[in-house]
Amino acid sequence: MNEYPLVSIIIPCRNEQDFIADCLDSVITQDYPKDKLEALVIDGMSEDRTRGIVDEYAKPYPSIRILDNQKKITPSALNIGIKYSKGEIIAIIGSHSTCKKDYISKCVGYLLNEDADNIGGICKILPQNNGLTAKSIAYALSSFFGAGNAYHRIGTKKPRYVDNLFGGCYKKELFDKIGFFDEDLLRGQDAEFNARLIKNGGKILLVPSIVLQYYARGSLEKLWRMELQYGYFKPLVARKIGSIFTLRQIVPPLFVGSLIISLILSMLSNYFLWLLLFISGSYVIANLGFSLKISFKKEGKCFFLLPFVFAIIHFGWGIGYLKGVLDFIVFDKSKMEKIKDTPITR
Repeated sequence: MNEYPLVSIIIPCRNEQDFIADCLDSVITQDYPKDKLEALVIDGMSEDRTRGIVDEYAKPYPSIRILDNQKKITPSALNIGIKYSKGEIIAIIGSHSTCKKDYISKCVGYLLNEDADNIGGICKILPQNNGLTAKSIAYALSSFFGAGNAYHRIGTKKPRYVDNLFGGCYKKELFDKIGFFDEDLLRGQDAEFNARLIKNGGKILLVPSIVLQYYARGSLEKLWRMELQYGYFKPLVARKIGSIFTLRQIVPPLFVGSLIISLILSMLSNYFLWLLLFISGSYVIANLGFSLKISFKKEGKCFFLLPFVFAIIHFGWGIGYLKGVLDFIVFDKSKMEKIKDTPITR
């Protein structure tokens, strides 16, 4: 790059006192010119020490600013950040994330020199702590059995065009062309925006040399709530974009739905009882097989937890998705009064 464009880093957060410092440390150590960076922390009215920590960083680094997000949800935080940003380039980084020092320079370089409208990299999932549960969750979320063909989580050897990725780097002018993030979506706003981008002829490029590190949930309860929420809002995303965008999103609800239907019909016929046993048995075998494979590669003790972690991922997403189908498709729950009070999983 002969000239460096101003980059605005948007960081949505709420009650992130344990992670926001690491996130900001990775921002201020970027190898991109410091006078060409600003970091906007969009805070959802945190009730812990998050705001105080950000204020301390802002004293020596005036390019760091904190903005209020009264709605307390991620899409509104993103929209506030974009509207208040001064940069020509928008880079989105989660407050539970850290980025390598060349993250911004590589994203901007690819954005300016490749045929793509959104640039991102591999999301390396890290355990929230050194406990066996946290490690098992991180291993599962970055595996094919836990993430499907989401290449930003399972990895890829060469740059490739994808349907979605974690974070993202965009030219600001893009938001004037196709609009902002949809604030009806507590979860899945990135998937809906990127689907809209592609429907408008845009491209999303995943570059494996670009790396973000993300700290996963640290408990099975939080993982369960997260998967329920992500699954729940996917039918609303599909409704808004007019189609099911990726096959991996509907595999868990099809699995859970087939179990429920075959269980009910098994009361009428033994054929469906055998079908129920076949589906259940196939899942158990696949689950144990992937758990064993990961345990050999990572840590043997995780084998005793991974099957439960995978079950939480699949059943949580599947049950959430089916409930979303009922609420958003069958009963046309278009008003968001109840949804806006859904507790976030952190």
